[in-house]
Amino acid sequence: MRKKLFLKICLILMALAVCAWLNVFFAQAEQKTLLGRHEALYYEQLDGETVQCQLCPRRCLLTNGMRGFCRAREAQDGKLYTLVYANPCSYHIDPVEKKPIFHMLPATTAFSIATAGCNLRCKFCQNWTISQRSPEETDNIKMSPQEVVQAALKNHCSSIAYTYSEPIIFYEYMLDTAKLARAKGLKNIMVTAGYINEEPLRELCQYIDAANVDIKGFDEKYLRKICAQELAPLLQALKIFKEEGVHLEVTNLIVPTLNDDMKTIEKMCIWIRDNLGEDTPLHFSRFTPMYQLKNLYRTPTSTLEEARQVALNTGLNFVYIGNVPGHSAEHTYCPDCRALLIERVGYAIRQNNVVNGKCKFCGRTIAGIW
Repeated sequence: MRKKLFLKICLILMALAVCAWLNVFFAQAEQKTLLGRHEALYYEQLDGETVQCQLCPRRCLLTNGMRGFCRAREAQDGKLYTLVYANPCSYHIDPVEKKPIFHMLPATTAFSIATAGCNLRCKFCQNWTISQRSPEETDNIKMSPQEVVQAALKNHCSSIAYTYSEPIIFYEYMLDTAKLARAKGLKNIMVTAGYINEEPLRELCQYIDAANVDIKGFDEKYLRKICAQELAPLLQALKIFKEEGVHLEVTNLIVPTLNDDMKTIEKMCIWIRDNLGEDTPLHFSRFTPMYQLKNLYRTPTSTLEEARQVALNTGLNFVYIGNVPGHSAEHTYCPDCRALLIERVGYAIRQNNVVNGKCKFCGRTIAGIW
């Protein structure tokens, strides 16, 4: 009799425990979904149920309950909502060199944030576990724009970086944070693929100090097949960054057999020189097998070196090689006197001979924010 009573009590306690766990689980799931809900900017209401997003060139047409290509914007009752506002899934304190931003405040740190979602589908994405996920599928935390700025200041960061996934997707969150950061004397850095429409980009540029923009390739077929991207909107965005006075650096990930044609790379470099300026820093980055391109091999150092020489031959002054620690092309050299200006080992700065924005040895002005 006592044994049966004991078993009955155990079953009741187990049932109560399961119910309690389920309540917590569903409460967390609901919070996870609703935490970042915030009415979006840049959309057009077509009728009581239909909206068209105007943020990026995709211009997603959405009805009730539908989400955009980015997975982070949803239509409800004739309005468009972002689901990732104040809802980052990643935040870290990084060296500014990691972005990579080489010509802004060397040896300082950037408070870096990201949310789920992306408006591209790059098959080589190194952060695919957040960029190719919806906000329900990532581990998120609540962090308002005010809290981001406070955290950056508390940790003695000089800047806030919107990075890792695609900051265009958390546009409203980035914009509000950048406004507060600017007011507190912090710099704002955007690390992006630049797939955004003109009007929202121009507004954002009023608060962005520096941007590293990925030119993932200069071939339309490659961009469509590997990244689900068109080239023209990206080139327009790069010109807008330049026009609006944002310090601009460019990264090109060289993927073996796919976008390593030197003639195409030369065309890209000429375009950068003619449209963005010869002092625009260009980073050739080494590919490592990742995500859906695990069948390929790492980019040979010789390919990166050849691409760098092509870029230098076209007249670009600051050309770097990334993801090859210890390579001499990590350093910054004066285009005039050829002196070593900034010596880097990975993300560490060993010496900096840029003084008041100029070469310490010959006085040449070095583009950047110093």
